[in-house]
Amino acid sequence: MSSEQQVFFVISWLAVLILLQISFLPSLKRTFGSFAFPVSFSASLLVFTLLSWYCGLVRIPVFLSLAPFILLLVYHIWYRHYPPAELLKEWHWGLLFIICFFLMLDVRFVNPTISYAEKFMDHAFLASVIRTPVVPPLDPWFGGGTLNVYYYLGYWLFGCLAIVSGVPSNIAFNLALPTVFALAAVNVYAIGTLVLDRFRWLPLLVLFLPNPSFFYHLAQGKAMSSVLWDSTRTITNTINEYPLFSFLWGDVHAHVISLFNQAFLIFLLLFACTKWESLQSRGRWIICLLCALSLGSMPLINTWDVLLYAPITLFFGVLILWRNRSEIRHYSSWMFLVTVPPLSLLSYLPFYLQLVTNTGGISLVLTPTEPLQFLLVNGFFIAIFIAVLSKEMQNHPWYLLAALPFAVAGYYAAAIATIPLIYFLLKNEKTLPDLLAIPGLVILVLCEVIYLKDSMGDTYFRMNTVFKCYLPAWLMLGTAAFSMAGTWLQDWGKVPRIPLRVSAVAAVIVIACLFATPFFILFTYNYGTGTLDGLAYLEDKH
Repeated sequence: MSSEQQVFFVISWLAVLILLQISFLPSLKRTFGSFAFPVSFSASLLVFTLLSWYCGLVRIPVFLSLAPFILLLVYHIWYRHYPPAELLKEWHWGLLFIICFFLMLDVRFVNPTISYAEKFMDHAFLASVIRTPVVPPLDPWFGGGTLNVYYYLGYWLFGCLAIVSGVPSNIAFNLALPTVFALAAVNVYAIGTLVLDRFRWLPLLVLFLPNPSFFYHLAQGKAMSSVLWDSTRTITNTINEYPLFSFLWGDVHAHVISLFNQAFLIFLLLFACTKWESLQSRGRWIICLLCALSLGSMPLINTWDVLLYAPITLFFGVLILWRNRSEIRHYSSWMFLVTVPPLSLLSYLPFYLQLVTNTGGISLVLTPTEPLQFLLVNGFFIAIFIAVLSKEMQNHPWYLLAALPFAVAGYYAAAIATIPLIYFLLKNEKTLPDLLAIPGLVILVLCEVIYLKDSMGDTYFRMNTVFKCYLPAWLMLGTAAFSMAGTWLQDWGKVPRIPLRVSAVAAVIVIACLFATPFFILFTYNYGTGTLDGLAYLEDKH
């Protein structure tokens, strides 16, 4: 495939994403204000996915799912809802999206091949949707079968995006992760902007930072490919991926695709918790609908996520109710709790009626994680939490007794996670990062105590539970920890404000280094490079 064709496909893909986003923007402005621009990225894509899914369900062309966006765009243009001065104020959101998209596209250009790990399966599902966009999608591995046994919405999302943008599956495969990465970055930066006045970029480190185990293996002089792999196999017989590895590894898999939606829901929950009292009824309804859509999409994108985020959503619903308890008899106080759960189920109700699945239930962990292994995965965040809570720990040392039962029972990793957890829970005034750290730490504790039974056997009995739960925990803990670090730096007041020109030059240098890095750190997994065609290697290697 020629370079010109590949460039055209990238432009076409981005054009559709921008069409979706810009058509949604004015409709969200009254509710989200300056956050409407970042929110409209993920919101519009999830709505497009919902509409296209129902098009596939009733067997009509998925192109029709673009019609509401085009009509909405025409409406807003007609009524002049795109004042240039207002759009110019939002340039940094668009720039962040484009930089992060092309940064991950740079990685895919260097390592594009659909040739190892779960890429064959990922591409097969994606290609199945593109060739025959029906619900449930056809099973590419079993003639006459359908994917009613698997969570496939991530493949549906990018498959339909490929259809309406005219991008073939072998290119769409390498455009999917750049899109996820860019959307996740925009959502995480929105969280940083919501929480911080300065150092708003710090939470973005959650997407770029490897775990402590990475540096441990790097210090041993291993090759970069071994360092990356070994750092995700730190806890015995489990997988402990972090976002950076997942994106570099390159599987367009459910647990990676879901990252943008997780970050989106986290932002919505924090925004609702902060702004609920000041919102009008229309704004509250919009937030409830978007939370329901985000939560309702999770079982279809990556079912593991909803097991975590459903109780987290209820947790924030209770917080909203508690903070508005003076109006507890008014429906607005109960609105979030009453509307979001049922609407999330109704959004994709036919999926549950079609689903054929089974579960092995819950069991107790009898061989918990070794403390050193636990810290080699989560140590950065635990250290930040302990530093932030140091005064609380000095004032209330007896709270440490909460970790004693776990320690006595031999669950030392759970005991370590319980220490910051109990202090966050018992703080009188909880900040937004505190509220985000609490569920993340609860997940770590639960992973030490229980696991979900599956078909992985006796040796790898915890593998999937730790694998699928640690990634959301990383997102919550990292975003919370780096937000706390930003707050500490703000309060410290000794970091001078850098002149705009100097900071711009520094940003350009850092971004240039990031773009150059994939060309200097070689991966040994692929069979070809220098293209976005994931199947180009077959011309020589097949």
